[in-house]
Amino acid sequence: MRFMMMHKLDEAVPGNFEPSPEFLKRMGAYMEEVSRAGILVAAEGLCKSSEESARITATKGKKTVTDGPFTETKELIAGFGLVEVRSKEEAVEWAKRFVDVFTESGIDVEVDVRRVSEGPHEG
Repeated sequence: MRFMMMHKLDEAVPGNFEPSPEFLKRMGAYMEEVSRAGILVAAEGLCKSSEESARITATKGKKTVTDGPFTETKELIAGFGLVEVRSKEEAVEWAKRFVDVFTESGIDVEVDVRRVSEGPHEG
């Protein structure tokens, strides 16, 4: 089963999108551990919404494009990890350890763990 872990940060909090060397070291160790466990499919961090971003909204068939920065920054998706694990419980355990990377650096974070849909196109 594949699960996506999406972490959200408040863009208005100084430093949330400018990681310290200590944070980068912790994150590097975590990513190496996930990679060694053989469950990592993909992972990326995202830039602030003020850097080359856009939001497309469709209402009743009409599309509106809004360039960043976005006004609602408290729950801005800041990155994701995609893992292949045996169960939701295993995904949650890895996500808790991911959260530790942030909390050990004094950063408040919210992480959603969502199962990836396995549609008819997947064997």
